[in-house]
Amino acid sequence: MKASDLFVQALENEGVEYVFGLPGEENLDFLDSLSRSKIELILVRHEQGAGFMAATYGRLTGKVGVCLATLGPGATNLVTTAAYAQLGAMPMMMITGQKPIRSSRQGRFQIVNVVEMMKPLTKSARQIVDASAIPALVREGFRIATEERPGAVHLELPEDIAGEETDERVFESHPAFLPDADEDALNQAVALIRASRHPLLLIGAGANRKWICGPLCDFIEETGIPFFSTQMGKGVVDERHPLCLGTAALSSGDYLHLVLDRADLVINIGHDVVEKPPFFMERGGKKVVHVNFTPADTDAVYFPQAEVIGDIATSVRRLAKKLGHSDGHDFSFFTKVRDAVHAHIGEGGDDPRFPVIPQRLVADVRKAMPSDGIIALDNGIYKIWFARNYMAHEPNTVLLDNALATMGAGQASAMMAAMLYPERRVMAICGDGGFMMNCQEMETAVRLGLNLIIMVLRDDAYGMIRWKQNAHGLNPYSLQFGNPDFVAFAESFGAKGHRLAAADDLAPLLEACFGEKGVHLVEVPVDYSENEKVLTDELRQKTGLL
Repeated sequence: MKASDLFVQALENEGVEYVFGLPGEENLDFLDSLSRSKIELILVRHEQGAGFMAATYGRLTGKVGVCLATLGPGATNLVTTAAYAQLGAMPMMMITGQKPIRSSRQGRFQIVNVVEMMKPLTKSARQIVDASAIPALVREGFRIATEERPGAVHLELPEDIAGEETDERVFESHPAFLPDADEDALNQAVALIRASRHPLLLIGAGANRKWICGPLCDFIEETGIPFFSTQMGKGVVDERHPLCLGTAALSSGDYLHLVLDRADLVINIGHDVVEKPPFFMERGGKKVVHVNFTPADTDAVYFPQAEVIGDIATSVRRLAKKLGHSDGHDFSFFTKVRDAVHAHIGEGGDDPRFPVIPQRLVADVRKAMPSDGIIALDNGIYKIWFARNYMAHEPNTVLLDNALATMGAGQASAMMAAMLYPERRVMAICGDGGFMMNCQEMETAVRLGLNLIIMVLRDDAYGMIRWKQNAHGLNPYSLQFGNPDFVAFAESFGAKGHRLAAADDLAPLLEACFGEKGVHLVEVPVDYSENEKVLTDELRQKTGLL
């Protein structure tokens, strides 16, 4: 058989369902092998769409998402998605083609050293130089991509290697088991928690794993310690829980920083270095217990006094058993802040102003989405509003990127969610800037027959940067742009287009779109004048909590 047949067999052996990508001359053998496979090729319109979908597959399933591109420009178009998966801890394998490496008469045409380009952006990047190496390299790639901390891997399959004859066989995969934390480390953490007066639980991106949610919920119930999350830890525990204080969406100056100022111990579950801690440590200040798969990366603002290293689920289960409730803890101030947070979230939820203000937008989207509904956010100022005001009920129902924080990923992420969960409501929420970066994938969504709402928030500018310019006292500069007729644009792809005309029409329109099925684009003019509130201490001052 051809080496490309062996490669596809190795992918089948790993349980691969989809390969997302674009064809190219250098991967023709691989495409031919794929055509006879049970693996489905999802043809996209740009390699970024393929990479974002593959990475989101990894995030949602815990399995490796696979994407495909040819050499040169096809491979370079995957660079952003490599960083997206790597920084976001999403298991993904990129497969790229290359010119023949043993004999080529095309000089340097389209030749880029893709392997060296990918090395800084991945956990592993390798070129396949012999067909006999394929089983080992594929098995190793999947192992590396999924082991903690998950991320991106890359394999380059040159054109001549893909066509080689081989009689090699694939390697059998096997489950990997995570080690348990040391008993002495657990006891040290327990001693610190018992000695504290105002302990606080922080849930980070590393805790966003399917098997961690249950034990973490049990820990909260058994200890009674209030919790909050980072943006990428959002929804790991139901945010309607009475001990939930909210999500840290800002670096400073928000409600939750009042809680952090009062806390004398932070139990940091799944802290990920891509999300800077929403608190800054100083010697003699609050203490930190680091509970994670891997040791802390110590720096000037994060140096834990205790580290519990091992499988997070097992660690929190053992900690809960040792701790139980403590009469020495005082959470009265935390409760006061929680009440203020909930009151703030309710503000503006029925504001009739048009264009729509962010608070009304978030409230109406929350009403339209059931507990298992999934929203996929692109990157812009609205991401902060959703992080603060949208209460997530289940894990991975708010797909946002607070790692690479790239624009252009929201629609493709929502498309992947709609493919995996056709029975659930799925909505992409994009700014007009981010949407236009990968808007061509609307054709892919229509062709795949997905049920999906793509909400485009229109302000005809790069609103996040305008917000930052204002914050630094700078004059607005080079931020405005024009937009197409989004309704006509959607309809040209065979989707349904809608333009909101009044704030009170938003909730009924979303219900109608979900009821009709198919791909719907909803253009929502948005008023971001409320942004300035989240840059001041006004919210904190009016609570009387300072």
